Amino acid sequence: MIDSRFFKQQCYVDGAWIDGGNDTIAVNNPATGEIIGTVPKFGREETRKAIAAAERAFREWRHVSAEERGNACRRIHDALMDNQTELGRILTTEMGKPLAEANGEVAYAARFFKWFGEEARRLYGDVIPSPFGDKRIIVTKEPVGVVGSITPWNFPTAMIARKAAAAIAAGCPIVCKPASQTPFSALAYGVVAEEVGLPKGLLNVVTGSASAIADEFCENPAVRKITFTGSTPVGKGLAAKASAHMKRISMELGGNAPFIVFDDADLDRAVDGAIACKYRNSGQTCVCANRLYVQAGVYDAFMAKFAAKVSGMKVGDGLEEGVAQGPLIDESAVEKSLEHIADARAHGGEIVVGGARHELGLTYFQPTVIRNATQEMLIARDETFGPVAPVFRFDTEEEVVRMANATEYGLASYFYTSDLGRAFRVCEALEYGMVAVNEGVLSTEVAPFGGVKDSGMGREGSKYGLDDYVNVKYALIGGLGK
Repeated sequence: MIDSRFFKQQCYVDGAWIDGGNDTIAVNNPATGEIIGTVPKFGREETRKAIAAAERAFREWRHVSAEERGNACRRIHDALMDNQTELGRILTTEMGKPLAEANGEVAYAARFFKWFGEEARRLYGDVIPSPFGDKRIIVTKEPVGVVGSITPWNFPTAMIARKAAAAIAAGCPIVCKPASQTPFSALAYGVVAEEVGLPKGLLNVVTGSASAIADEFCENPAVRKITFTGSTPVGKGLAAKASAHMKRISMELGGNAPFIVFDDADLDRAVDGAIACKYRNSGQTCVCANRLYVQAGVYDAFMAKFAAKVSGMKVGDGLEEGVAQGPLIDESAVEKSLEHIADARAHGGEIVVGGARHELGLTYFQPTVIRNATQEMLIARDETFGPVAPVFRFDTEEEVVRMANATEYGLASYFYTSDLGRAFRVCEALEYGMVAVNEGVLSTEVAPFGGVKDSGMGREGSKYGLDDYVNVKYALIGGLGK
C-alpha cells in the first residue's frame, strides 16, 4: 500500500469518489511483483454516468472566460509541482521507471497545464473581408464538447496532461480512461481536481474494461471527441468505431523510430543521444530509437563508445539511488524483447551487450546492443518497446533515408550530422511527423507532437494542440446597409 493522500482506489466521477464493489482490477509493482492496490472494474453503465456528469459540466464550463479556464490550468500546474516527489513515487511504484524519470514526467505533465492555460487566452478567431458591402464575416472557435480520453501505461501522468490540459483550456470536460497497469497516477488527478477547486464533472477518471469504456465513448452521442494514445491496431479499430458516429478523433499511435549517425557527426554527442533516446523508460516509449543506423566509416568507433556506456547502466528498482533502468511493465514485454533478440541472432546479429533476462528476475531485462543488424530482421520492421538496440551499417545518405522510410510508421526520427546542407536535406526527406537533428530527446509542450502514416493523426502540445478541441464557426452578419 502506498502511503499518500494522492493514492486512491476508487474512481473519480462528478466530483465524488466511487467504489466498484467486488469487481476490481489488481495492480502490481513490476519491481517487486507485489500487489499495491485495486481499482474498480467499471463498464458501460458507470462510464455513461461519467459522461452525463461531463455533459452537465459542459453547459457551464463552455461559457467560462478564457482567463478563468487558464487560471484553472495554472492551479493544476502548481499542484502537480508542489507534490512532484509524492506523485513521482506513485508513478515509479506502479510503472517501474526510475524515480528521477518519474519526477521529470510529473514536471513535463505540469508544463502542459501551464502552456495550455496560457493558450486559452489565444483562441483567436478571424474577421474575413466580406465580398458584400452590407455583410460581415466573422469566424469564432467554440469547444467541441465532452472528450473521451484513453491513455497508455508508459507515461501515465504525462499522457493525461497532454489531453486534459488542452480540453479544459478549450472549454471541454473530459472523461479519462487510464491503462489498467497504471491507474493510480491517473486517479491522483482526481485529488488534484478537488484540491484546486475544479467544477464537478469537469475532470472524471474511470478504470475498468477497455473495450466497454471505449464502446461507450464511441456510441454515446454526448461524447464529441475521442483522443487515444496506444498501439496502431487498437487505434485503427477505435477510429473506425468513432467515425461511424462522426466523432472528432486524434490518434497518437505506434512508431519505429530511426536514429541515424553520419560519419561527420560528433560521436560523443551521438552516443549520449542514443542512450537517452533508446533506454529512457527502459525503451518503452513510442518515440524510442528502434533502429540505429551508423555510417560505415564511424561504425566501429560508435559501437565501441555506445557498448561501453550501455554496459555501465545500473538496472534495478526505480526507487533505488542510481538506477538507470527499471523493470519492464510485464512478462509480455520481456517475451517480445527475447523474440526480437532470437530473430536477430538467427539472421547473423551479434549480441555485444546484454541479450537476456536480468539476474534480478521478474521483468528486469539487460540493456542490449546488437551488432551487424540487417533489414531482414524482425526488429527492422516491428517496434520492440524494450531496451534492445540493433545497430545497422549504411554507406550513403540516399541509402539510409530509404531504409529509414521503409516502414508504415512515421512518428519520430533522429539523425546526427555537422553538415548544414545534409541537415536540411535529410530533415525534409524523412517521412516522419517529428525530426530531431543532433538531439536524442524531442518532446516539449511548446512543439507539436504527432506522426504521419500509421503513427496517427492530430497533434498534441504547441499552439496546434487546441485545434482538435474546438469547432470553427462561421457567422455571416447581414442587413448592415443603410
